[in-house]
Amino acid sequence: MPKATPTAKILIIDDDNEIRYSLNRVLSSRSYDVIEAANGQEGIEQAESTNPDVIFLDNRMEGMSGIETLQHLRSVVPETMVVLMTAYGTTQTAIEAMKYGAFDYIIKPFDIKKVISLAETAVEARADLKETDLSPQPLINVDDYKEGIVGNSEPMQEVFKIIGQVAASDVTVLITGESGTGKELVARCIYQHSLRHGRPFIAVNCAAIPDNLIESELFGHEKGSFTGATTQRIGKFELCDGGTIFLDEIGDMALPTQTKILRALQEGEIQRVGGSEIIKVDVRLIAATNKPLEEMVSEKTFREDLYYRLNVVRLRLPSLRERGQDIPQLVEFMIQRLRNERKTQVKRISAEALTVLTRHKWPGNVRELENVIYRSAVIAGGEAILVKDLPVEVVSSAESSSRPPFPNTGGESLSEAEDAGIAESSSDHNKAKDLDIQTLFDALFDSFRSSESDSVLTQIEEALIRRILLAEKGNQVKAAQFLGITRTTLRKRIEQYGIDVG
Repeated sequence: MPKATPTAKILIIDDDNEIRYSLNRVLSSRSYDVIEAANGQEGIEQAESTNPDVIFLDNRMEGMSGIETLQHLRSVVPETMVVLMTAYGTTQTAIEAMKYGAFDYIIKPFDIKKVISLAETAVEARADLKETDLSPQPLINVDDYKEGIVGNSEPMQEVFKIIGQVAASDVTVLITGESGTGKELVARCIYQHSLRHGRPFIAVNCAAIPDNLIESELFGHEKGSFTGATTQRIGKFELCDGGTIFLDEIGDMALPTQTKILRALQEGEIQRVGGSEIIKVDVRLIAATNKPLEEMVSEKTFREDLYYRLNVVRLRLPSLRERGQDIPQLVEFMIQRLRNERKTQVKRISAEALTVLTRHKWPGNVRELENVIYRSAVIAGGEAILVKDLPVEVVSSAESSSRPPFPNTGGESLSEAEDAGIAESSSDHNKAKDLDIQTLFDALFDSFRSSESDSVLTQIEEALIRRILLAEKGNQVKAAQFLGITRTTLRKRIEQYGIDVG
């Protein structure tokens, strides 16, 4: 039999006897252990002694208000999900409730279905936190990653090797990869480990500067050389003499400017716009692009001689999709850095939220992940990022791209990252593997591949979920991870099939 799930405790704090009675009846009917408190101070004492999973807190009470009580509760029971109840759904109430860490708020008079749904969601979020190690061993030390490049995957190890090989020389490096993969970080890392460290490092985004200004930006101009040139200007190459210049998105550079870049590389000489003086410069060039330069050379939109001059050492950065196993480390690093910079109070991420992040395709790569973590950490009401704090589009993407709970007719298989994650999980999880589920899949789908009967697939899905829950002793988080779905989806399937997990 699966291990019985402990009954969730819900604390109701309200000075209205009838409200407490009504909520108690509704929640008790759902088998929750309900506790009551008639005011804020009593509620804080009850919370401290009982450590409830969820608190329904009235906003307008005599004495200590709901918002004041909420602020005390955040320090007494920081992991408890607090739902603020109010008869006045004002903008100010909503803002203050979320500002001080409420899980959600609900407006009186209550809709019973809304109360039950909110209680279930809050209890589930609390359970997710309970099953996440409260004091995990940090995956990384932020101080060990001062360059901001994080990852132990094989593709990233290859990147680190090349950085080490080229850093001490003055060889030109061409960094390629999708937008958001961290090309400038890698360029800075090469510079930090080079013999030119301590001398100027200047980064220029070629795509962000209009064609008619790029030459002036890079090489400078003389006074009166064009309309608006009221003073002499020193360009980036001249300012960077003795150092390293990073030209990002060099594929967006116009052909005339490419010619001058080639001369600067080959001869170490530049001329300011409108000037005749030859200026010697000693600059190491690192370039980056997300465009196919080879195709551009064929189409005559990029100079062939410049391409070969840039492509001395090529360093391709993998997309985040290619190194999904680095996501837990990246998330840990980003959370620690945000906390160190005092931008958020978040300390960790829940297991289910991390699972969602590993399922998302990340078209924007590491930059997109960083933005999501920052946004979610700001939105999070407590010390952990939960699924509810993640952007809706990320959760939806993860749901749609999750490995289904049984193979599709296209023979979809586990990714390497998923295989690795399962291999590293607990012994109980390995027991699930011992069931030889994949063999069961293959046998069933060989038999029913030509069948279009939804009932057949439904029976397989139900049987599989029951089997995995049994193997995982009722642990829904582990079962969901093994099945490749979120816990919310698993809970819906459990309800759909009437599976007893108690």
